[in-house]
Amino acid sequence: QVQLVESGGGLVQPGGSLRLSCAASGDIIRLLNMGWYRQAPGKERELVATITSGGRTNYADSVKGRFTISRDNTKNLMYLQMNSLKPEDTAVYYCTAGWSPPSAYWGQGTQVTVSS
Repeated sequence: QVQLVESGGGLVQPGGSLRLSCAASGDIIRLLNMGWYRQAPGKERELVATITSGGRTNYADSVKGRFTISRDNTKNLMYLQMNSLKPEDTAVYYCTAGWSPPSAYWGQGTQVTVSS
């Protein structure tokens, strides 16, 4: 059983930064790829970033150069550092785990709002 719990969302001004965290549990979590999806009202779900069990990363073009995904396998934690945030980054962000894509397991989501 894999459980994922996100934290770190909130309200931030345009140009600001936030760091999302995901606490993972389950014996196999270290073997799984992980990722962050987001969904804004009225929009399709978007895969924002992924990280393999070995640490290889990939990003959506919309966040490349601004967001950084990382994981600490010793603590079963994953992070999404978000810099230079824009109003269009406003969405519910979900921590996920699985294979390719990493969408087998989902957290409950955390709201990120970018607004002045």
